[in-house]
Parts: sequence; structure tokens; C-alpha cells
Amino acid sequence: MSVLEEMRIRSLGVIDDAVVELSPGFTAVTGETGAGKTMVVTSLALLLGGRADPALVRIGAKAAVVEGRLTLSAGSPAALRAEEAGAELDDGTLLISRTVSAEGRSRAHLGGRSVPVGVLTELADDLVAVHGQTDQQGLLRPARQRKALDRYAGDAVSVPHATYAAAYRRLRAVATELDELTTRARERAQEADLLRFGLNEVAGVEPRAGEDTELAAEAERLGHAEALASAAALAHAALAGNPEDPEGVDATTLVAGAGRSLETVRAHDPALAGLADRMGEISILLADVAGELAGYADNLDADPLRLAAVEERRAALTGLTRKYGADITAVLAWAEESAARLTELEGDDDRIGELTVEHDALRSDLSVLAQALTDARTEAAARFAEAVTAELASLAMPHARVSFDIRQTESADETSGVEVGGRSVVYGPHGVDEVELLLAPHPGAQPRPIAKGASGGELSRVMLAVEVVFAGTDPVPTYLFDEVDAGVGGKAAVEVGRRLAKLAKSAQVVVVTHLPQVAAFADRQLLVEKTNDGSVTRSGVTVLEGEERVRELSRMLAGQEDSETARAHAEELLATARADA
Repeated sequence: MSVLEEMRIRSLGVIDDAVVELSPGFTAVTGETGAGKTMVVTSLALLLGGRADPALVRIGAKAAVVEGRLTLSAGSPAALRAEEAGAELDDGTLLISRTVSAEGRSRAHLGGRSVPVGVLTELADDLVAVHGQTDQQGLLRPARQRKALDRYAGDAVSVPHATYAAAYRRLRAVATELDELTTRARERAQEADLLRFGLNEVAGVEPRAGEDTELAAEAERLGHAEALASAAALAHAALAGNPEDPEGVDATTLVAGAGRSLETVRAHDPALAGLADRMGEISILLADVAGELAGYADNLDADPLRLAAVEERRAALTGLTRKYGADITAVLAWAEESAARLTELEGDDDRIGELTVEHDALRSDLSVLAQALTDARTEAAARFAEAVTAELASLAMPHARVSFDIRQTESADETSGVEVGGRSVVYGPHGVDEVELLLAPHPGAQPRPIAKGASGGELSRVMLAVEVVFAGTDPVPTYLFDEVDAGVGGKAAVEVGRRLAKLAKSAQVVVVTHLPQVAAFADRQLLVEKTNDGSVTRSGVTVLEGEERVRELSRMLAGQEDSETARAHAEELLATARADA
């Protein structure tokens, strides 16, 4: 069994530096009011991922530190989760620490490894159940009572609940998409009209990729046709000669002459032969350029009608690039994307129809699943109420009866609810049920919600009874109760102590209490004491045995450690507890 063995608390609240030694079984933590008993609960809450409040740091200290040592069963969920987080276990022993700085920063370590605080929270679910006055208040809320019932029911509720929850999430997603499609129908229709207009405009022009670049080059050429033709003619004449000027000198003739001069002597010097070859290459190149210049001049189109047609086409393309893209390539990309978007928009009507069919089917499925969930809760509620009622009989409430009110709220209209039992009822992520725990404290009393029908002492015992029932169905290794006996006294207090002792036979139980009747049933009693300066030091948390324990119980009974009457009563309480053990 997993056991919390020890906690060291430093600079937390009134505690300067103290060690709390725990043990298997039932441990009672006692002490004067204000001595710091509740800091034990606060410390454990921090170890288990509770909220880091800088106000908890002792005045003058830089940080509060809580360290805990636990023994975990091999293969337990907590041990496996710790190992997943990288923690090292020493022969089943796990060290946990939590540091809270005065500035509010928080750090957590698990088995020597720094971990997120959330890892400690995950471990808490498998290790410890903490109950205090705030938990009693939480038990008054119907949502908390529904969770308690579902937890008790186990797979009987969790399995249909998981199926219901999946269908519920899908229904919400479908409803959201359907609402968006229908409420934005006008905007989407306007968008579709704009896309159609643009696509028709592009289709009317029928642009080709790169056409705008090609036409720009052609327009430049046609606009300067005369200048280009004149330049080409002059260059051709300079290279190949002018037929109208037989005496003129041209580059081809001069280069040819130079080549011939070199050819006559090339055999006498290899270097000159190389130059002769290069002169031949120049002659060929000049002839090629001259031929291309002649062809360019012959093919040059100076047709003004063609230029007008090019400019008209360019104007049409510019109209597209001004609206739909930086160039024609971008315009064509816009058209492709817009065609796909238009197809999507035009398919909205079909999508709305599909979603409507799915929405109706999901609501029908949800009705069946919700009914199954209600049936499972109703069956579990009867068993849970019977078990808690039996526990209350052991807690000096022999005539009390606990029951559950499982009800549904009718929806304002059929479309906003699901049909269960022939009625349209409000539904949510956890089904259609409103669950409330009722208490009839004595025969003839009408069952009332425990928030209204239970006194403080009765509420404490109801909560304890609920936890004891849980221990039999969904146990955790350690239970920590902070003054769960508030408002209880006399015989009822004895029964609370006896019941806690019984719970401690199957789990570790730590109780912060002010009642001697409860403390007397503990296997170990810890006393929290302040020093003269108002702090709790290492020696301020001590294990009471023998005479010391009798003195503390006497103080708790009568406020006087040396009262003979109180001592006799304390010894009687201890004897009663030992007899029950």
C-alpha cells in the first residue's frame, strides 16, 4: 500500500521548520487553536499541486518549502506516472518537494527531477483525498453531488457518459457550423456574386500566362520600327557595304583583306598562324551578323494597325492586373483559387442539408444516450444512498435517511432540448440530469437538500459517510481530513472516531481535529505547539505516547492537563478506543 511517511515544512505560515512524521493507519494531529495544525493540510495540498499563494510564506523568509517522502506500491498508477515524468524511486520511496517564493514563483521536484506542477496534480488523484471545511461547502453544490454519484457508479455511468459526451461534442460542432452557414448566407451569396463577376471578366479576356510581357516587348518594337530599321540598315552597310556606293569601304572587306595578308606568311610563325585563324573567325562572325541585320530589316513590321491591336490587347490585360493580380500569371492564379472558392460557396446549400440531417440524427441519438445515462445514475443512486445511510447509522445518526433527487428541466421549446421520457428537456455535456443529495435526519422529516436540511455536525458526518463508501469502491491510499468533525460532539464524536479508525484499516488516514473523542481512536497522535516567539519549530511537532497523550487529551477535554477528572475521562476514551481496535 502507498503511504505518506513524512513531511518537512519550512517557512510556511506560523511554521518555521518542522517535521511531521506519519505512519500507516490513523494519525490525529492536535494542538491549541492557532498553533498551525491546518498548515499540515496546506503543506500536503502544496505537495499535490495546490495553488501557490505567496501569502503563505513566513514573514521575513525568501521562500516556503515543503518536502514529502512517500512509499509507493510497485506498479501502482502513481509510481508509473512518476517514472514517466523522469522521477527516480529509491526502493519504492518517492521524494516530492514544492517551493513557493515570496514573489509568488513556484517550483516542483519529483524524485530529484524538476517537473511541472501539473504532474503533482495528476499524482494527487491516485494518492490522496483531501477533505476540509471547503470540501463540505463543495458537497453542497449539485454539480459536485452529480460527480460524486458518477464516481461511485464507476463504469456503469462512465462508459455511457463517454459515449454521450462524444455525441454531445459532435452535436455542438455541427450546430456551430450550421449556424455559421445559415446566419452568414447573405454575406456568402455576395461573395459568390463578386467571384462570378471576376471570373467572367477574366474568362472574357482569355489571357495567357506571360502574355503581358510578350506584348510589352512587341509594342516597344512596333513603336520604334523606323528607328530600328534605319539603325539596322546603317549597321549592315558598315559591315557588308552599300550597293549604291561601290567605292565605299566596309568592315567585311577590310577584315577579309587582313586575313589574306596573314595567310601568305602564316607558315613562317605559329603565333601569326593563330592570329590568322582568329581573323577567319571574325570574318565568319561579321558575315553572320550582316546577314541577320539584313533579315531583321526585311522582317521588321511597321504596321500601325498591328501596333493599335497590341495596345488594345495590353489595355484589356491591364484592366485585369489592376483588379486581380500584379501580372497575368498572378491573375490566372487568382482565377484558379476563386473558382475553387466559388465551388465551395455554391455547395453551401448541399452542406446545410447534410448538416441538418446529421444534426437531427445526433439529437435523436442523444435522447437515447441521455436516457441510458439517467437509468444508470438512478440505479447507482439507490445503491449509493443505501450505503451512505448505513454508514450514518454507524455515525450516531441511526434514523437518518439519504436519497437522491434525479430530475430534468423541461426546455423552453422542442428545438433547444432533447426528448427524454416523452418530454423535451435541457441537456448539457454531462447529460440531462440534475442530481441533488437529500437528507431526512429523522423519521417523519421530509427529505431536503443537505444544504438546507443538515446542520454543521450532520453535514460533517454525511461527508465522512460518503468518503467511507467511496473507500470501498474507489479507494485512494491516503485520506486527509481537516476538522471533518466540526459541529460534532458527545456520542456522535465517538462514533466519528470509531468510523475513521475503521477506514484506517484499509487506508492511511490523517485527521486534523480538536475533538479528544476522535483523537483517542488514532494509532498515532501528533501535537503541534508554538514556541514563545509564536512559531512552530522542528521540536514543535511531536509524537505523543503514554502519559503525554493522556495529558493532551485531558487538555482537549477540559482545557486543563492536570485535571484528575479530565485525566480519568481521557484514559477511559483511550481504553474504549483500544477495546474497539
